[in-house]
Amino acid sequence: MKYSTSVTSSRRKNRKAHFGAHSEARRKLMSANLSKELQNRYGVRSMPIRKDDEVIITRGMYKTREGKVTACFRKKFVVHVERITREKVNGTSVPVGIPASSLTITKLKMDKDRKAALERKNRNKGEAKAEDVAMSNVD
Repeated sequence: MKYSTSVTSSRRKNRKAHFGAHSEARRKLMSANLSKELQNRYGVRSMPIRKDDEVIITRGMYKTREGKVTACFRKKFVVHVERITREKVNGTSVPVGIPASSLTITKLKMDKDRKAALERKNRNKGEAKAEDVAMSNVD
């Protein structure tokens, strides 16, 4: 059921927004879940994926394979992971594009922007939990 009148539930409009999204919006769309250990450490469930993150593939033909992200193609909505390649007919090997939603991040490449994003996301969660606790003893 739709709650907000300012957001459409039209399949046509949602597909147009998704496939016509600009690069910065695609960055957010290409988010991956963090591993359980990272979720507990940072208090954050998912993050936009980037080059040099270490990931494990959770769905598809390459399930359970691990590696480092070598490239993120926002235009194609895919991520290239090291050692995940296939042979072409002429014998050359090419990286296989993996959708970001099929990955779990096991190690984050940290920099100041990433650290700030984690703190920002965790702070928002902390406020929500505090409100839940405050509302629980209202009875």
